[in-house]
Amino acid sequence: MYNDPMSNDVLVRVEHLFRYYGDICALHDVTFDIGKGEVLGLLGPNGAGKSTTMQILSGNLAPSAGRVWINGIDILDQPKLAKAALGYLPDQPPLYRELTVDEYLNYCARLNRIPRDRRNAAVDKAKQRCGLTEVGARLIGNLSKGYQQRVGIAQAIVHTPALVILDEPTVGLDPIQVREIRALIRELSGEHSVILSTHILPEVQATCDRVQIINKGRLVLNDSIDGLLARMQSSSMLVALRNPPPVLELESLPGVRSVVPLPDGRLRVHYFPDASPAQILVERSVQHGWGLYELTPERMSLEEIFVDITRTEQHAVVTEEAA
Repeated sequence: MYNDPMSNDVLVRVEHLFRYYGDICALHDVTFDIGKGEVLGLLGPNGAGKSTTMQILSGNLAPSAGRVWINGIDILDQPKLAKAALGYLPDQPPLYRELTVDEYLNYCARLNRIPRDRRNAAVDKAKQRCGLTEVGARLIGNLSKGYQQRVGIAQAIVHTPALVILDEPTVGLDPIQVREIRALIRELSGEHSVILSTHILPEVQATCDRVQIINKGRLVLNDSIDGLLARMQSSSMLVALRNPPPVLELESLPGVRSVVPLPDGRLRVHYFPDASPAQILVERSVQHGWGLYELTPERMSLEEIFVDITRTEQHAVVTEEAA
């Protein structure tokens, strides 16, 4: 058991995970916690190590080194007890297409050792939460991709686990289905902690409380959604002046880091964090007749942040290996 008095609100603790495939290090010293009732988004490009992390957390793959506790239980020391607190939807849902939805979910309830007298109620609740009440008698193989994903999520929550792990749950769905699955994931957080592994950036913003980015097997970002939104506030602005002064004069203003002329005549003013020169630009424009007619703060997209972080980390790894 993991007896840490500070971990009352921590459902999952991961410490120093490594995973090697031969000489290839798929995971390198990954450490993080997941709080109770939290939706954690695990982002990363293809091949970054997301699925390897999910397989280790679900007990389907042993780490080369490191430890994982689920609800205070070491998953290597007591795997059956730890896995009882888990629900897992892999990237390919483990469905039996020849069974009806009811038959399959009853089978899953039996696998999860739900007592006979509570089994029907558990299945009915899972179907209701996943919008499957009207399709219980239909063959899974005859359902749409979106409904098959719902069945996959239903099997992951039928035993009301403390932690639900979802690996790429919206891949291949149409926009309406994606929206429905995202709403379902948010609803799940009322009773479960959720790990959402994805490479779809808007999915994280729409569903998660916190985001982690993994790249080349390394955890390169761990931040709340609010913190991520703060990162999206770029330290630059677009400035348009009818009578612009020399660039060197603008670069001498307090807080300004650099000024880049753009082809359309505007200027991109980069400034130091928490040192916006907007006010002094307005004042100097009035004093010296620069004719300021545009002042637009720029905003980085989540995609730009993702690319910037992964590129920076990749460069750091290459530099470290070269040294």
